[in-house]
Amino acid sequence: MSGIKLPTAAERLRTLLAAASSLTLHVPGHRCDLIGRHHVDETGRVIVELPAGSHVALLVEAERDLSAVIEITDVAPTSIRGRVRSRATYQGWLQPAGERDGDLRAVLELAEATLVDPVLGEAQIEADEFAAARPDPLAKDEADLLCHLTGAHPEAIEHLSRLIPPHHLHGVRRIVPIRMDRFGVVLRLEFAARHRDVQLPFSAPLRTAEEAAPRMHELLARARCCQRNHSGH
Repeated sequence: MSGIKLPTAAERLRTLLAAASSLTLHVPGHRCDLIGRHHVDETGRVIVELPAGSHVALLVEAERDLSAVIEITDVAPTSIRGRVRSRATYQGWLQPAGERDGDLRAVLELAEATLVDPVLGEAQIEADEFAAARPDPLAKDEADLLCHLTGAHPEAIEHLSRLIPPHHLHGVRRIVPIRMDRFGVVLRLEFAARHRDVQLPFSAPLRTAEEAAPRMHELLARARCCQRNHSGH
């Protein structure tokens, strides 16, 4: 993905937590999958809600600074070969932080986080870097936006492909959008035995999710101009 504008590793880690609907929590001798039970506060602290009376909740209450690891797997929302886009691991200590609706709230005091991403590579991020980073404005909307683009507007993908240099399209069997962030849309070009990812950058990085629609319209307008130019009109 040479030439593609990318978030920092710390931003990617914040984005993964903001976007994930579930995570896996490991504590000594036990693991559990939590669905819809985490968030990150403004200071960068990871907060999980543990079912009252669960084994992990009892461990947190019994042992202050309980060693813990959170794992998140980022799966592409669209159908592509090898749908795992990245993996993240957050290591630290869990501390009880009161109750909410009968569940135990626990804070992960982060020691270090690790990102394994085919684009950004493998990176280790310190707690202060993680706390200072901000998630992408499309973190919670990316999956819906990509699925909508693929399912409801397949013709738009064909139009957008006109923004890709023609020599990159030789031998392409399928084009699928696989990422969308504040910088633009990334299309995967699938060939018989390989693939190539190409970014179609927005005119300016998004500041809010509401800016995604007008930026996409701009890209499509550019694509239509390319179509006219290619046809000689």
